[in-house]
Amino acid sequence: MNKIIELRHELHRHPELSGQEFWTKRRLMEFVKTNTNLQIVDNGAWFYAFFQPEIEDKPPIAFRADMDALPICEELNLSYASQCLGISHKCGHDGHSAALAALAVHLSKSADVLKRKVYLVFQPAEEIGMGGEACAGYLYEAGVSEVYAFHNLGGYPEKSIVIREGISQPASEGITIRFEGANSHAAYPEQGRNPSFVIGKLLSRVEEILKRKYDSMVLCTIVNISVGTKDFGISAGAGELSVTIRAEDEQRMHSIETELVEYAKELALAEGFEFAYEICDYFPETRNHAQCLQKVRDAAESLGCQLIEMNALWRASEDFGHYTKRIPGAIFYIGNGVDYAPLHTAEYDFNDNILEIAENMFFTICMI
Repeated sequence: MNKIIELRHELHRHPELSGQEFWTKRRLMEFVKTNTNLQIVDNGAWFYAFFQPEIEDKPPIAFRADMDALPICEELNLSYASQCLGISHKCGHDGHSAALAALAVHLSKSADVLKRKVYLVFQPAEEIGMGGEACAGYLYEAGVSEVYAFHNLGGYPEKSIVIREGISQPASEGITIRFEGANSHAAYPEQGRNPSFVIGKLLSRVEEILKRKYDSMVLCTIVNISVGTKDFGISAGAGELSVTIRAEDEQRMHSIETELVEYAKELALAEGFEFAYEICDYFPETRNHAQCLQKVRDAAESLGCQLIEMNALWRASEDFGHYTKRIPGAIFYIGNGVDYAPLHTAEYDFNDNILEIAENMFFTICMI
């Protein structure tokens, strides 16, 4: 584990944003090649390693870790602090990848006890929802029968295993709606088409959606509003609104997206604006399969871990949902500590104390 912790710290020093995990991928491939006898397949933006037993008596299984970091400045005084200005591993993907590398080492020593093919997927671009779909499609075509992942999570006892039946994380997407009008002199606003009031009406519709009563979680979070410039002599001629739509399932999310887009079209037509919209950071809901979640329970109990059932879903989205749409699978969470710093904050750093339990959980699931 000392070697795995060193690897985690090395990854932490060299964080890379989604879609740019060039050094990270190269270092992880090098580690697996040097420290295991697993075969490695390079798929461009991502790679996988696999364990091939001489005799197979169970269908293939897969485990996934994400590699990307976040555009957050490193403010902690760590000996292994980020060396990349404005980028740091504030979600713990360095720890996820290190734990999967630890599993690779364990598998390479287990030819006499493990009789199933195991895929280890090192995935890019989880933070923007762009990495999982391609990897999931590959595993599906390869005939993988089940797939697992873990995420570290504060607010729970250190090393506890946290699970949730059914949907554990919601669907979400980012939508940007843009109105194009015409600039004019600020003294003659009637000569232009200023989209400010149209965007205001769209904001009111977002507020109305949030006030409705639903039978499940629905969120529309305003992340950006941009209209014109701060030049007081110019009446704005263009503007846009960006919203994150979050719901327990894709169907509900799409219905809200459709409502906002159709209303925006109506406003644009009535007021004489050009209209466009864009969808990004798309995440399906992450839905755990019952039989796979039971294996997580069994693994936790066999390792003597505290097992906690989540009452409410974790609101953050996770592109592991692409996998569980194609293949039976489950994601579980490992507690960082009850008072641990939250993810996506400058105070956060992955808890090295949970690396060993993560690897042990993965290997035990292999054996079940």
